Amino acid sequence: MSDDSGTSTASPASPTAFDPVAFLADVVPVESHESVDEMRDYLLETLAEHGVDARVDGAGNVRATRASPAPGDGPHLVLNTHIDTVPPHVDFERGTDESGREVFCGRGSCDAKGPLAALLAGFLSVDPARGRVTLAVTPDEETLSTGADALVRGRDADHPDGPVEPVEGDFFLVGEPTDCDACVAARGRFEGTLTLSGAAAHAAEPDSGVNAVAALEDALAAIRAFDAETHPMLGGPTLVATGVDGGEATNQVPAEATMMLDRRSVPPETAEEFRSTLEAAVREAVTDEVGVEFALTDRPTPFLEAFDTDPDHALVTAVADAARSVGGDADGEVRPFGAATEASYFAPAPTVVFGPGNLADDAGAVAHSEREYVRVDRVRDAAEAVRRALDSLIG
Repeated sequence: MSDDSGTSTASPASPTAFDPVAFLADVVPVESHESVDEMRDYLLETLAEHGVDARVDGAGNVRATRASPAPGDGPHLVLNTHIDTVPPHVDFERGTDESGREVFCGRGSCDAKGPLAALLAGFLSVDPARGRVTLAVTPDEETLSTGADALVRGRDADHPDGPVEPVEGDFFLVGEPTDCDACVAARGRFEGTLTLSGAAAHAAEPDSGVNAVAALEDALAAIRAFDAETHPMLGGPTLVATGVDGGEATNQVPAEATMMLDRRSVPPETAEEFRSTLEAAVREAVTDEVGVEFALTDRPTPFLEAFDTDPDHALVTAVADAARSVGGDADGEVRPFGAATEASYFAPAPTVVFGPGNLADDAGAVAHSEREYVRVDRVRDAAEAVRRALDSLIG
């Protein structure tokens, strides 16, 4: 049955065993880079086949909840991942790696349909003795994350797509390719445009104007020296100039110059803190005649800020211990994740990123690449680890 919050309270799961590998073989061929409709329908059908009454909220998220008889007596654990993929679609193939182990190749195999299969295995198997577990699967992690934003902030009744109640979880387990490690931190990503303004003049009389392009030299020096605290797991942030533009005529002192900047942040820096401190640093570096403005790129949802979770938190311990109990000491390392994810939106609630597959291997990029793949045995390992972690937290 459904409640008024946009989630569903599931009936006891069907005794029919869920096979994460068979599920993955079915969904990797489904194209989900332009539309997630077919993939979402298949997910809803799978949940229904296993006795779960799921629903789609006004932001396109698939939501379902399995609760204990006393859901308020324990934590609310949220399992999150996404069903969209990056373009282009890469066809599904079965194969083997260099060690002869079976792999599934194709777009989404590791990012993030493999992690979805593992989370589903845990969700469908757990019988909560306390608290509750919610499955919340988003439709657009690879683009604007409007689904995750709605999960966290909710939407009012006057929104064109209708209201969305926030998920309000105590712990979040986010499915991404971590090779079965428990990732507790990740850098954030901001982008923006620095605009320097001067005064146009004839190039034959350069001192009669203010050269905005020349001021880029001082701005770049400030960017190279721009400092921030390092993080014990993530190290320092990065700040990279990724493009410049300026000048309208070859015989004119340019009145304006712009520079695009990419920031990979570490906690506790926020988007607004970065914007204001960078603007102040550049303003101090250039001459008084040069105007300075730094504006973050406009987007309908917040930037994915950096996050971290206490490595000693019970959620981290449960996931890491479960992974090691399945895969041995090589699994369950508590470490940072190498990419920005929707986990950013769920922090500061304790959040762990976990799943089968790798962002990259010794041969190069895996996720988002033409050679995207996941090892089948790692999907099984991750699924069993999620089952054990859920049992320890709410079982």
